[in-house]
Amino acid sequence: MSLEKDAGIRSEKLLHSFWHVNHCIRRIVQKTALENELTIPQYALLITLAPFEEMTQKQLGKVTFFPKSTLSQAVEGLVQAELIQRNPVEDNRREMLLTLSDKGQLLYNKIQSQESSVLKAFELATDSLSEKQYDDLLTSQRQIITLLEEAIERGE
Repeated sequence: MSLEKDAGIRSEKLLHSFWHVNHCIRRIVQKTALENELTIPQYALLITLAPFEEMTQKQLGKVTFFPKSTLSQAVEGLVQAELIQRNPVEDNRREMLLTLSDKGQLLYNKIQSQESSVLKAFELATDSLSEKQYDDLLTSQRQIITLLEEAIERGE
């Protein structure tokens, strides 16, 4: 086998591995969201916002990569369900500051404790790695992300 073909197979194996991980995450997220009467975007926003005291809607959009319409719809649903509170930013009335409500915090805590949640699944997966494996995995992923983002910027 040529080196070029080996490199192609190697990259394809890694790509399929990422796809498989992504598929598993999506299935667990979908199940957890459904069990907690949330849409997938609402679930993603809730678990992204929860570790912070507050975050602007714009910041949340950058972290989740959701299109503005999906973000707005999910935020509105969480506000209507009284899981988050939305207030204008003091110096910029057009920007919205989001905070988790007490009800939202309770739901987040419930989700964190659910054995079937993606948070528990990742905790189990992470705990199975040694510190070196964990650090190496994060380093490798950061390197891949950087190279992929550079490819996106170049328009490849």
